Amino acid sequence: MHPDADFHEILRRFRDVAPAAEFWSLRIVGERDDHLAVRRGVVQPPRTGLDLGVMVTVCAHGGMGYAGTCDVTTSGLARAVDEALRWARSSAGRSVVDPRQLAREPTRGSYTTSVAEPWDATSPRDKIDLLRAQCERLKTDHRIVDWSAALWRTTARTIFVTSSGTEIEQSFDVLLPLLSVTAAADGESQTRSLGDHAGRQGGLEVMAAIGFTTAAPRLAAEALELLSAPDCPAGTMDLLLAPDQMVLQVHESIGHPLELDRILGDERNYAGTSFVTPDMFGSYRYGSELLNVTFDPTRAGEIASYAYDDEGTPAERTYLIRDGILLRPLGGALSQARSGLAGVANARATSWNRPPIDRMANLNLEPGEASLDEMVAAVERGVFMETNCSWSIDDSRNKFQFGCERARLIEDGRLTGVVKKPNYRGISAGFWRSLAMVGAPDTVETLGTAFCGKGEPNQVIRVGHAVPPCLFRDVEVFGGA
Repeated sequence: MHPDADFHEILRRFRDVAPAAEFWSLRIVGERDDHLAVRRGVVQPPRTGLDLGVMVTVCAHGGMGYAGTCDVTTSGLARAVDEALRWARSSAGRSVVDPRQLAREPTRGSYTTSVAEPWDATSPRDKIDLLRAQCERLKTDHRIVDWSAALWRTTARTIFVTSSGTEIEQSFDVLLPLLSVTAAADGESQTRSLGDHAGRQGGLEVMAAIGFTTAAPRLAAEALELLSAPDCPAGTMDLLLAPDQMVLQVHESIGHPLELDRILGDERNYAGTSFVTPDMFGSYRYGSELLNVTFDPTRAGEIASYAYDDEGTPAERTYLIRDGILLRPLGGALSQARSGLAGVANARATSWNRPPIDRMANLNLEPGEASLDEMVAAVERGVFMETNCSWSIDDSRNKFQFGCERARLIEDGRLTGVVKKPNYRGISAGFWRSLAMVGAPDTVETLGTAFCGKGEPNQVIRVGHAVPPCLFRDVEVFGGA
């Protein structure tokens, strides 16, 4: 089944078997994935995935239960209702929060991704020809040993209804273009790519927005250049990070530590806890006065834009960190009730077969006033790093070590030689307190990943970040694999 299935017929069937409970909700999710790729000039088998199912939530007998099913017949929905009721009875008196205390104000609304050039406006053959052309532009030298171009498109539709009167319908179109090229010689190999961070909501126009059709020659030339480049030097120096590395920095050392369920301990045996504690909100200096971070699903075009989270809470732009001070966690309604802290509309599920948990959505670092040239000119000795290729962070999201594909030295206010295998390490709060300059609005890049994992059972979800380049002082930098 796919997003064009008759959702309203599924809803009608559900209403015939809806439980006589204190509260119920039904979330219908239909999704289609299309993946086209050309590698080393060879067209890879096209892949299409179709999925449709529902998640039933029931509050009854003082407990809450969930049940997901892809059987959307009347009998299948009835079995899901019975299973959710069974879990509600089993959880009664055993929950950290009495589900009857959760506010459930009725909400009605909708959201649809703005698409200028639909996926189906271009034939599969034409899209394959486009990918072939990008591959040809990547293969510029005999030392290039691997090269690929791909498009991953997802379209999803959801309907969320509740017994209290909520009715929300949302539709999403996402495109993730991918380019990668690897050069090798004399036992050395180097890769340059667009990474997996170039995803946005929209249609085929996303390719032009991220420079997909113009990037190949530059990426190939840079991969070849890195073969003969020296290793990044080691030492404490200034660090300028490009937006395609700032994505990872914000994601790992701000986004995950601020997830409220993680702060409350829910992830400790899988993805770890957080160095952030509940008493820090409102007073803790997370970074320098230049650090301003917002949660903003309402920002159009980012990969995780929406109008309502998966529990029906309206989304709005909210400061999590302002002038360096930690203000608010990434916590949905349940975590807010548990902690007594104000949160955001970020209860999100990867699909119909998972309940919502606290997740990042569009987590953006607000721009400052500096141009890239001004940041370079402000550095006497440092390095400018681009495009994440490796990351490691401890289970409290505190100590980290990140590596990039490419870097250039900064000497006496000028970009100079290219260096390979650049890495840096730090401690999250100390690192953000060293933030010295933030790029102006015209330096911001809208980026996003489809591969953020969390939860047991695991949920992989889309997360967006709009970020400028940033300059940090006195960071531990080193080279090597």
